[in-house]
Amino acid sequence: MPTLTSPAELRAAARRGEWRGTTGGHCPAYQQANLVILPQDAALEFAAFCTRNPTPCPIIEITPPGEPEPARCAPGADLRTDVPGYRIYRNGKLAEQRGDIRDLWRDDLVAFLLGCSFTFEHALVEAGVTPRNVERDTMVSMFVSNLACVPAGRFHGPMVVTMRPIPEARVDLVRELSGRYPHAHGAPIHIGDPAAIGITDLERPDYGEPVPIQAKEIPMFWGCGVTPQAVAVKARVEFMITHEPSQMFLTDLPRDGARR
Repeated sequence: MPTLTSPAELRAAARRGEWRGTTGGHCPAYQQANLVILPQDAALEFAAFCTRNPTPCPIIEITPPGEPEPARCAPGADLRTDVPGYRIYRNGKLAEQRGDIRDLWRDDLVAFLLGCSFTFEHALVEAGVTPRNVERDTMVSMFVSNLACVPAGRFHGPMVVTMRPIPEARVDLVRELSGRYPHAHGAPIHIGDPAAIGITDLERPDYGEPVPIQAKEIPMFWGCGVTPQAVAVKARVEFMITHEPSQMFLTDLPRDGARR
């Protein structure tokens, strides 16, 4: 499918079932968001978890219980249909993958929209450092690290990170540019040796797809909004709905984080 620039257009394509791929590289002027949906009795603890772990889980919006419309970041959108793909976790296990969750919706469900590194990728493209996953139109590589998140109630587990190989000469630029987007994970949490954060094989990501690392390139790692999915598994969370990795919710919020 050609590159889309309108969040409403991409959401509508997802709602029709016509978009099931990565949203990386699309809608460059707008923020993308990870999605976590939880019952109200778990939402307060998860909000505390996000507050204690703002690098992997920067909060964009939290909806009221039972409300599927994210009124602040995308008025008129529907979180039950407007994401390309959903994952349903039950008791810490991935139980289902689907393109629509209307029949699972309940009056006690609270949705969290969390910032995504796809937001700052467009700044890298504009600076002439196109990430390989955007260049190849593939899912970004994601790894479960050995970095522990700060626990909050039932929520505990490892941080998931994204990896992008960057030319050695551009590492400082990429670190500075991504650092301007704290609402999209901000600056990298690690640069260089993947073993230092518990990653043994860059060719075998836990989520997403592998990408080649070329000569004179250095792997750079950022916090990732797929972290709640690893937490759901580790903490055996009773019920959680999330997006499919790399298939994000497109907001109407401008990329720089300000409201128009």
